[in-house]
Amino acid sequence: QVQLVESGGGLVQAGGSLRLSCAASGRTFGSYAVGWFRQGPGKEREFVACISWSGTGTWYADSVKGRFTISRDNDKKMGYLQMNRLKPEDTAVYYCAAVATGMPWPPRTAYDYWGQGTQVTVSS
Repeated sequence: QVQLVESGGGLVQAGGSLRLSCAASGRTFGSYAVGWFRQGPGKEREFVACISWSGTGTWYADSVKGRFTISRDNDKKMGYLQMNRLKPEDTAVYYCAAVATGMPWPPRTAYDYWGQGTQVTVSS
């Protein structure tokens, strides 16, 4: 069982940066892949980035590639999403998710655990 709590969202101007954090509970966090997803107003939840349990594999949506960086610290049971050069279209609720798998780039439906989300608003 893993519980996830996101933090770090807020209001930022276009071009700015935010760092989202995902705090996990549970003894086996190090065996879980971690993903970040987002859901904008009137939109479906979409994949943003994910990182393998070891941290050696990372994958990104084309829309954020080169601007966002996903990372993790298994000792601290933390996941992170560094977001740079933010755009108004990045405005969304951002969710952290976890799944116990060695599969590279798990699909959204594979994730077993989800946080409550943190709002990110980018003003133009």
